[in-house]
Amino acid sequence: MERFTISLDDELAQQFDEFIAAKGYGNRSEAVRDLIRSRLGSATLDQPSKGAAAWCVANVSYVYDHHEHTVTARVMDLQHDHHDLVITSLHTHLDHDHCLETVVLRGPVDAVKACAEQLVALRGVRHGNVHLVPLDVGEQHSHGKSKPHRHFKPMN
Repeated sequence: MERFTISLDDELAQQFDEFIAAKGYGNRSEAVRDLIRSRLGSATLDQPSKGAAAWCVANVSYVYDHHEHTVTARVMDLQHDHHDLVITSLHTHLDHDHCLETVVLRGPVDAVKACAEQLVALRGVRHGNVHLVPLDVGEQHSHGKSKPHRHFKPMN
């Protein structure tokens, strides 16, 4: 493990300590590691470069009024149009009118981003949020008589 030292002005250090306490981190190092992982992960997804991720997994969540039948149909149609990316979806009833839907996508970064952005941009969808995680894609292999498959690991 490598160590490094940083200097923060008093106000920034206090804000960081408040952030650490609010998020439940055990110490500053854990918080800094998570922040670095998050920023590096975003960078690998945003920039087409040698170290960029080719694949990712995404959690897409959004709220909509299920009485607006056209939005329900648009959401379903889009998911079916991208059946190759949709791993699973969870539909949760919030109240009599509103539903929260969470969809997990996996595939090439550009395709996943496009699908996720389309889902949250659909007319009638509210409170949309997309969380992308870059993936290392292992070589295709099989274990004994099992079907050939790949292992997808989050990038460090």
